Amino acid sequence: MRYLLEVSYNGSAYHGWQVQKNAISVQEVLNNSLSLKLGVPIETVGSGRTDKGVHAIQQFAHFDTDRMINSESILYGLNNFLPKSISVNNISLISEEAHARFNAVSRSYIYKITKKKNPFLSGLSYYYTGKMNIGLMEEGSRILEEETDFQCFSKIKTDVNHFLCDILKAKWIEKKDEVWFLITADRFLRGMVRAIVGTLLDLGNEKINLDDFQGILQSKDRKKAGRAAPAYGLYLNEVKYPKKIFLK
Repeated sequence: MRYLLEVSYNGSAYHGWQVQKNAISVQEVLNNSLSLKLGVPIETVGSGRTDKGVHAIQQFAHFDTDRMINSESILYGLNNFLPKSISVNNISLISEEAHARFNAVSRSYIYKITKKKNPFLSGLSYYYTGKMNIGLMEEGSRILEEETDFQCFSKIKTDVNHFLCDILKAKWIEKKDEVWFLITADRFLRGMVRAIVGTLLDLGNEKINLDDFQGILQSKDRKKAGRAAPAYGLYLNEVKYPKKIFLK
């Protein structure tokens, strides 16, 4: 039987989602806690990876087991095993052919920026004091929605077959002393959102103009795009699946 976990985590203490040989990851901690609770070795498969220091409001991962489990009991016990920085919010039985990564139809991220120093947002939002022309940044976001090739925003060393993504929504929202960037797409490249935010901040700070921004996209050259915004301001916010994969 295959189960899908809905997970949240503060990524500050972790070297990303994915299991690594010489560094602690969210997936490793989750695997170990599941194995301890179920009494057998468990390996999860995530909807996608997040980088070192990136947070998740909603991440998903599936795992297989040969027995039916009591979701409420497992949920309670698992959260007792897990550190405070990780929570499992829901467990669903899904079809055995369903896959946390390949069946996801869209993913959404939020990047959080604060314009005012706030100790309660330290490590959770990027304190940015530069100029932000939100109107220009919104125009840049509209350009993103019309493009499909985002090689210029991808990390150079990556194992993807192509750099095509369908950005469904890209939008800036002002919230008092905070500014949030919301972006939804069918898939994302490694480092893509942070590179987009960094480049849009260059646009908002008027270091580049809209023609420059368009040229960066057409160049397909990561070196021409802006610096990646810090990881701690980024949140995987939502992952959507077709209803047909859920059995209960």
